[in-house]
Amino acid sequence: MSPRLYTVVAELTYRCPLRCVYCSNPLEFAAMRDELSTGQWIEVFRQAATLGAMQLHLSGGEPVLRADLPDLIREARAAELYVNLITGGTLLNERNLSQFRDCGLDHIQLSVQDSDRDAAEIVAGARSFDRKLAVAAMIRTAGFPLTLNVVLHRFNIGRIPELIALASDIGAERLELANTQYYAWAMENRASLLPSHEQNQRAEGIVREARERCRGKLEIAFVRADYFGEEPKACMGGWGNSYVCINPAGEVLPCHAAKVIPNLVFDNVCDRGLSEIWTDSPALNAFRGDDWMIEPCRSCPRKTIDFGGCRCQAFMVAGDARVADPVCPLSPAHQAIVDAIAAGDSSSARLLYRDSKNSRSLVSR
Repeated sequence: MSPRLYTVVAELTYRCPLRCVYCSNPLEFAAMRDELSTGQWIEVFRQAATLGAMQLHLSGGEPVLRADLPDLIREARAAELYVNLITGGTLLNERNLSQFRDCGLDHIQLSVQDSDRDAAEIVAGARSFDRKLAVAAMIRTAGFPLTLNVVLHRFNIGRIPELIALASDIGAERLELANTQYYAWAMENRASLLPSHEQNQRAEGIVREARERCRGKLEIAFVRADYFGEEPKACMGGWGNSYVCINPAGEVLPCHAAKVIPNLVFDNVCDRGLSEIWTDSPALNAFRGDDWMIEPCRSCPRKTIDFGGCRCQAFMVAGDARVADPVCPLSPAHQAIVDAIAAGDSSSARLLYRDSKNSRSLVSR
């Protein structure tokens, strides 16, 4: 019996006005020009709701670039899905916010790169800081619940108090401090972005204290840095367990990074129904359950808790998606994580920016 699908992330487009150095979109995203039509996305949402899905996150790239976004929101709400817009915010304005509200949008998650303007714009690769703050005010005026999302890395992890103050000042209900996950562009920039052990420990202490101080006023979520965890986490709640990410071309993935793993062919909603894909897709079934596990995961008492950790991380670090997540001290690839932390270098003078023309561009920061 297949698990129940709860959450769908719809990557509506890979187009985006920002060039963030930790972007989770594929390195070769510029070659992926196909996007599902309005009707195709609407049918996906209806099928997801029939499967029992409850949450829909409209993401990208920048989803606001889709001219049909109001129609997509309206039809997703008609299917009784809770609809969250994940956006960089630079294309939002009072007019489209009012339109999205009238169509039934439930929530907005706005990304901000830093509390410091210059540092934020270096990471984003574009002048955007002031615009984002103005948009945050518009979002609150329009009456939307607001989550402020900040991807943490070596350059901003020391400004958590300022980020908390920023979230409070703009009236966010929730602040998500999400440590960088090292796939795609972030993996290319890992030596520059990875914090030190000391930075990470200090950040966790600050967040613990701030949660108590802000209780009832601001919810603070802290997504721990994988590389500093003592045990792997159940990435996405387990491979193909409750969540799918559907990319702009319609491929159904267990997470946004899964295409890094070779020899997995992901079914497309243009060819098969989502229900059939969820149940029968060889790629989604590849790491479900524990039959695929090798030691030390196979005999580990935590295998029903962490599901062996992240398969994409196992491939990115160890070159084998079957091995125990390298963050686990028992993994045969754990030393690679230790070495990566030791090799982190804040003096690195070059960052690889997301580039919509060539997919890759190396520039000085």
